[in-house]
Amino acid sequence: MLDKLQIIKQRFDEVSDLIIQPDIMTNQKRYVSLNKEYKDLRKLMDKREAYIELTDNLKEAEAIISDGSDPEMVEMARMQYDEAKEGIPKLEEEIRFMLIPKDPEDSKNAVVELRAGTGGDEASIFAGDLYRMYSKYCESKGWKVDTVDYSEGTNGGFKEIQFEVSGDDVYGTLKFEAGVHRVQRVPQTETQGRVHTSAATCMVFPEAEEFDIEIDPKDVRIDFFCSSGPGGQSVNTTYSAVRLTHEPTGLVAQCQDQKSQHKNKEKAFKVLRSRLYDMELAKKQAEDSARRGSMVSSGDRSAKIRTYNYPQSRVTDHRIGLTLYDLSNIINGDIQKIIDELQLAENTELLKASDDHI
Repeated sequence: MLDKLQIIKQRFDEVSDLIIQPDIMTNQKRYVSLNKEYKDLRKLMDKREAYIELTDNLKEAEAIISDGSDPEMVEMARMQYDEAKEGIPKLEEEIRFMLIPKDPEDSKNAVVELRAGTGGDEASIFAGDLYRMYSKYCESKGWKVDTVDYSEGTNGGFKEIQFEVSGDDVYGTLKFEAGVHRVQRVPQTETQGRVHTSAATCMVFPEAEEFDIEIDPKDVRIDFFCSSGPGGQSVNTTYSAVRLTHEPTGLVAQCQDQKSQHKNKEKAFKVLRSRLYDMELAKKQAEDSARRGSMVSSGDRSAKIRTYNYPQSRVTDHRIGLTLYDLSNIINGDIQKIIDELQLAENTELLKASDDHI
């Protein structure tokens, strides 16, 4: 383990030196990439220091115990020995997980899109419930949520809603939410009291930086229109809403959230870049998951990933067979425990793949 950590320390020293070089500081893409690597390696360096301290404590305790001349010192050394003996394997396991190559996309911000699926008005209401769930979760993480575009349902909720989330490691966390979410409950619109099943789709794109993907302006058709509010009323009479169509792919991105046409155009371009970037990423993810047989984050948007059953207060994540009887807290944003389990499952998969590779 120390040999591996020594190699990483050499890289850490190299990166520490590189990020203060003037030519690196003027190259934005390179600087951002190295800065991110520095932060990740810094965490490993902290673990390395803790590991060296524990192994040194173990050696010191063994020497005192084998000497045995001072009973009081031996007693203290035994405690130190037990502590180190217990701590080292735990720390090694943590370091092994940290040594798994990180997906460079994970540190990016994300664009999330929720769409009502089968189930009519109830599906729109459920999409609204999911939006509130994610908003509360993001708030608990200290992340910023910014609406891009939405279309309201006739009985509440949203036919679709698109929003940006910015903060630390957003995409690496929210990517596990991509897929079809099902709800089983008695709809507000149901008079007979029967349980219905409805669905909403969640899509999560890593937010692409300008240097990640270049868009030729000649390939984009730009349309301006009036923003519309609830019930189709016009929110303003100026043509501030913006719709972009990327003609080579047919992808569309629009934004009507801001009062300024310029800001809406900027936001729409950000979404369009992210969609184009995601198309490339989806191909790569499909290849990776086919190679690994991964069920956790395969990027398959038609896959049913989770069921929210209201009569039984049950939430089941089908990818890892996790069932929790805590629906009211989960739908109120307490989804960290599910994400932790999904991240652990993916890390275990990645660890096994890297072990097999070695």
